[in-house]
Amino acid sequence: MQTVEELFRFLCTLAPLELQMDFDNAGFLVGRRGAEVSRVLLSLDITHEAIDEAIEYGAELIVSHHPVIFHKLGSLTDAGQDDKVLRLAEHGIAAICMHTNLDIAAGGVNDVLIARLGAFFEDTLDAQNCGRVGTLPEAMPLEQFMQRCKTALGVAALRYVDAGKPVRRLGVLGGAGGDELREAWEKGCDTYVTADVKYHQFLDALELGVNLIDADHFCTEAPVLAVLAEKMSAAFPALDVRLSKRRESVIRFY
Repeated sequence: MQTVEELFRFLCTLAPLELQMDFDNAGFLVGRRGAEVSRVLLSLDITHEAIDEAIEYGAELIVSHHPVIFHKLGSLTDAGQDDKVLRLAEHGIAAICMHTNLDIAAGGVNDVLIARLGAFFEDTLDAQNCGRVGTLPEAMPLEQFMQRCKTALGVAALRYVDAGKPVRRLGVLGGAGGDELREAWEKGCDTYVTADVKYHQFLDALELGVNLIDADHFCTEAPVLAVLAEKMSAAFPALDVRLSKRRESVIRFY
């Protein structure tokens, strides 16, 4: 049986903590390093629903993308939002959160995203080496490409700007990447896929002549979880690794 420490060290070989951005709080955040682990739950976020699922499943560890502790903990009680950390501790469930380091790492969030959308990786997008740039085997109409996005990412709806160009050279940044629109344009991208795009960024995309697609924060990042599960299962065959069955975007469309 593996320990939390052993699994944490393995995950750091995939996404070294040294890669995380200054504002981030990735890493081993809750639990005991020497605790034994037989079952692991992978979830994009550590919500109360994810904790419930881990308890029902008997998981001793949750591996997530978004950190369960992001800001300073002023208290640890059942009276506030930090009660998720309290629940984890009470149930002996450890938490390892691989965030911007997994965005940046080779084989991480953005490599998985650009491959899922059918483009061949060519370059990083931004100064942090977080986003990716690649080229599709052949150009396709924007409408056809957006259908590919919906199918490949499981997103219910897309927000987009049509700059009147077919899709061939693609930029991607999973999660909130509207601020990197100009970098995509400077790298010669005709199309940029990200999430959490603001109104003025859609206007900027039209002026720059870049197709801009907001494909949902959750949906652009979640595909990496299956890849992580495969790698953990291959490295630790006796380990029971499960993708959260309750993982889905919380955003709904009326």
